[in-house]
Amino acid sequence: MEDGREEFRPLVDLSAEERRQVITLPPSIAKLTAVKHFVLYGSNLVRIPPEIGAMTSLEELTPYTSYRLHWFPYEITRCSKLVRSTVSTRALFGNYKLRPLFPRLQPPRVSVTDLDPSALDARRWGTTVIRGCSVCDRPIEQGGLHQVWISLRVATDVLPLLVNACSAACVSALPSGPEDYVQLPHTGGGVKQPPSDWD
Repeated sequence: MEDGREEFRPLVDLSAEERRQVITLPPSIAKLTAVKHFVLYGSNLVRIPPEIGAMTSLEELTPYTSYRLHWFPYEITRCSKLVRSTVSTRALFGNYKLRPLFPRLQPPRVSVTDLDPSALDARRWGTTVIRGCSVCDRPIEQGGLHQVWISLRVATDVLPLLVNACSAACVSALPSGPEDYVQLPHTGGGVKQPPSDWD
């Protein structure tokens, strides 16, 4: 994967059946530091790993018509050159047209001693591995685990981002969301959202 390519289309050489089986990407996407355009058009992806934050040259993200991709990792905000995105926004949690509910996240933990952050149930935690804090990057084993949702503008879209923070202080350090979205970090479930465009 470290071949210097500037455009990456990981699913283009797969058959339709093979594409349907790919629901996430490997953490090794962190090695794609030369990629400027990441094309995931029409994928069956459910999640993108937080390692996308290491794709430091990323300028454009195209997961359009990836209708199972409802949220993104907060680490995508580390892609400081990302200025263009084409996302199927109606599929996103909290989108302004339909306001679908955010899934309820697990209660905060002040310690993860009874949890193996390298072998998580994605249906419960939204990911299979949590290595570091989404905010300060401290190893999650050294602190607790506070999962929250935050909606932020990333490139040309407002995305629901899953934050895996090590402390309440890191949650407090998150920026405010844009107008017409839930502006504060929240744990999902019945959180009150602004009216949809269709109300």
